[in-house]
Amino acid sequence: MTSTSQPDPSGQPAGRGGYAKGRAKRAEVIQATIVSIAESGFHGASLRDIAARAGISHAGLLHHFPTKAHLLMAVLEHRDDVDGVDLDEDVAQGVSFIEAMIGLAERNARRRPVVEAFTVLAAEATTPDHPAHAYFKIHYNEAIASATQSFRELKAAGRLRPEVDPEREGAQWIALMDGLQIQWLQSLAEPDGRPLDMAAELRYRLDAMLTTPSN
Repeated sequence: MTSTSQPDPSGQPAGRGGYAKGRAKRAEVIQATIVSIAESGFHGASLRDIAARAGISHAGLLHHFPTKAHLLMAVLEHRDDVDGVDLDEDVAQGVSFIEAMIGLAERNARRRPVVEAFTVLAAEATTPDHPAHAYFKIHYNEAIASATQSFRELKAAGRLRPEVDPEREGAQWIALMDGLQIQWLQSLAEPDGRPLDMAAELRYRLDAMLTTPSN
């Protein structure tokens, strides 16, 4: 049986080449969405504006992402995928999860739109009717659990000072990371042009808890 290649609504032909182009276009749309959310928040972001930024028709955008909620989850999943690969690589090299998160902060300093979008969404999603509310609830529960477990492992290895309580430090570490991201974003607008060094601040806090400095 033979088949003919028909264009999809995004204007890309079917088949292997069209599939690759479709994936590339999806990636462009996700990046355009990140910038739009960073500027206007989820509710303020316009699908037509996102389509224009990505160089795609509105119909083509809806082909890839039928609703704005679908697009939002794609953005969050993209962030998780990128962060997950980085963290897994560091941990595989014997770095503790807590120390790997310092490396993540260093990388985040090179991807401002992602940090801006995530910070805006995290604040918006505190309301139960926000489409990302459930995502952020799970995200923070898992992040705190992972950080707490990492502190437990550091404690068991004798690397934490006696007064440090792993059961409390997990939540405080995640709160510190989020707070530093906000301060970093604010510092980017300062006239002296010296942004806050998030990784250095996290390293300072961790070293204050360790029996010997981590550097």
